[in-house]
Amino acid sequence: MPDETEILIGFVLFSGFTGLDLIGPHEILARLGAKCVLVANNLEPVATPHGVRVLPDLTFSTCPQLHVLVVPGGPGQEQAMYNEELISFVARQSAKSRWTASVCTGALLLARAGLLMQRHATTHWLAMDELHRLGAIPTNKRVVWEDPVVTAAGVSAGIDMALQLASALAGQQAAQRIQLAIEYDPEPPFDAGSPDKAPKEVVDHLRSTSRFARQEV
Repeated sequence: MPDETEILIGFVLFSGFTGLDLIGPHEILARLGAKCVLVANNLEPVATPHGVRVLPDLTFSTCPQLHVLVVPGGPGQEQAMYNEELISFVARQSAKSRWTASVCTGALLLARAGLLMQRHATTHWLAMDELHRLGAIPTNKRVVWEDPVVTAAGVSAGIDMALQLASALAGQQAAQRIQLAIEYDPEPPFDAGSPDKAPKEVVDHLRSTSRFARQEV
């Protein structure tokens, strides 16, 4: 384990990560007073699919041991599965970190690193079959804890996961203070946030256009 005097939390970056997968958990965990670092193959800007560019703080080879590792998902996850430096970093850090967490299809990267074999885990609903193919036990929950691994479902679920991590790191009241400070009290305009609730035509459209629909599972 790293030095306990300072909580060090690392966030993996790769081209094509989903912005909210990173920014949601980062905003919450940074408010703990933890040192949060962004880690990538090199120090060049890393872009989301929609053009937001983020500067890494450290490279995979220079990052010290972390207390917590957070791995986002996104369309770039498919290519990141073949990024051996990234996968090795996740496996190496996870061997000694207190928790390793993923958001959305970041769970597939955890699986690729060998962390989810026969573990209960969640991911984006469109990627559940792929998660199963990679050896995990897909679980239809917003956040799944199976120490020392924590997985969150699609995109916005990373906020819920980060609040749970904040509670585990600093106590329930600290997490509640952060939740109140960011006024996280969702009232979505549509009850369409899961495939069980959304209109069938909306679900069918996403299924048919998903990159996972083109893969053999």
